[in-house]
Amino acid sequence: MSNTFNYFDDDISFEDSLEEGKDYYLENGYRVLTSGYLTKRGYCCANGCRHCPYWPKAQKGNTRLK
Repeated sequence: MSNTFNYFDDDISFEDSLEEGKDYYLENGYRVLTSGYLTKRGYCCANGCRHCPYWPKAQKGNTRLK
């Protein structure tokens, strides 16, 4: 029995609706999310984002703004 899944199927598309300069900027090849985008997203991801607008910082699911 073979359990294979083609991750590169042509029917799968990923939408990248982030706008450079507004939602993120590039630094050393990485996307750095802005506090505006993080606020619009509505919750903390707990990854320790540089511009995290939530307090306390880096608590997954936190919705309390600074």
